[in-house]
Amino acid sequence: MRSHLLNDATAQSYRRSVTEGVERVAEKLAATRGPFTGVTPADLAPAIDAVDLDRPLGDSSAALDELESVYLRDAVYFHHPRYLAHLNCPVVIPAVLGEAVLSAVNSSLDTWDQSAGGTLIERKLIDWTNGRIGFGPAADGVFTSGGSQSNLQALLLAREEAKTDQVSKLRIFSSECSHFSVQKSAKLLGLGQDAVVSIPVDRDKRMQSVVLAAELAACRAEGLVPMAIVATAGTTDFGSIDPLPEIAALAEEYGAWMHVDAAYGCGLLASRTRRHLLDGIERADSVTVDFHKSFFQPVSSSAILVRDGATLRHATYHADYLNPLRTVAEQIPNQVDKSLQTTRRFDALKLWMTLRVMGADGIGELFDEVCDLAAEGFDLLAADPRYDVVVAPRLSTLVYRYIPAGAASPEEIDRANLHARKALFASGEAVVAGTKVDGRQYLKFTLLNPETTAADIAAVLDLIAGHAEQYLGETLVHA
Repeated sequence: MRSHLLNDATAQSYRRSVTEGVERVAEKLAATRGPFTGVTPADLAPAIDAVDLDRPLGDSSAALDELESVYLRDAVYFHHPRYLAHLNCPVVIPAVLGEAVLSAVNSSLDTWDQSAGGTLIERKLIDWTNGRIGFGPAADGVFTSGGSQSNLQALLLAREEAKTDQVSKLRIFSSECSHFSVQKSAKLLGLGQDAVVSIPVDRDKRMQSVVLAAELAACRAEGLVPMAIVATAGTTDFGSIDPLPEIAALAEEYGAWMHVDAAYGCGLLASRTRRHLLDGIERADSVTVDFHKSFFQPVSSSAILVRDGATLRHATYHADYLNPLRTVAEQIPNQVDKSLQTTRRFDALKLWMTLRVMGADGIGELFDEVCDLAAEGFDLLAADPRYDVVVAPRLSTLVYRYIPAGAASPEEIDRANLHARKALFASGEAVVAGTKVDGRQYLKFTLLNPETTAADIAAVLDLIAGHAEQYLGETLVHA
């Protein structure tokens, strides 16, 4: 079995196996004609259940053959221009190259003696991102597994910086369109269900700063502690960006930690034409970025950035077997001192390779393309009598609802939109997402693929209308 270990003696076998795997995937990508096959759990489960994991195939070629039937054939392919559902981006080749390198070398970014140059590369990228945000020389941060972990760590720091033992009095303010990880983080941090105060949004789905100001004043009047304000720069449903300068001013007035969840909107940091949409982000105490959304990186690649690196001490714990306290005095850079994780992949390498090959402008141009496409898509929806579109896009998301020409109740329209989404997914011709607006069922395009065109959007809208009309027609017949 030692022949399967990656080392100097097996380098040739490694090259052959990985090359074959890359060739299989390349062939699959070249031959893919839709984002999905429409396979159901009931269809696919028997093939996976039939695999006996206690009887190895003993050969990577045979394992790849099997993988074709249990995974590759029916995977959801985000690179296809008609995958329009969630915040999943097609990935750039330099990042995939970085993924191959980091997986083979397998550095762990917790301590210097497990990563060496990897530590310094990650720190360089943190500094680069902080510079793009507009933070000063005291800023710091660390890579994380994703936006939810980044938000959790930010709120942990906010809780500790609030400097009170009466956690039941702590309050977090976020918009009604903020990510669910805000509520989840509050629960994990032991703050209770009432800790998160939901602030209503305006017609553009941005937090209403006037209401925020009133809620902050009420919080103080009740003897409660405004622990944090979470502003969202790119909400999951609408891509809306909260009014960052106004929120920053209120955070300063009330002594609250300001966190900006820019997991989606961080692509604007690389844009030469839209960077101004993030004005005010430099006044935040912490920022979440998800490079695996709008920087076209493979999952996972996220980071938490802080304006004052000293606040990261709240995540620090020293263990004699890993990062003893003496290493601080010796100025040994251990990233575990800043992280909620211990063992951690060298995900920063993917972004490093991307910047070294494409540059920030190359990333920004790709993100600008999908934002431009969303504006085209909005015009299509606004001009189409079959659809109601909620709000003009700030980034690259469109939320809309099929409306039949004939009379139908809101409940029937809900069911028609749900059916259309499911039928489209089952057909494999396209994948779209769904959400609710004011209790009603809507559909959603999340546009992150520069290869998607306005013609693709128009074609998918026709498909959705066809499925919805068929459903309503059949319902009418049965009635």
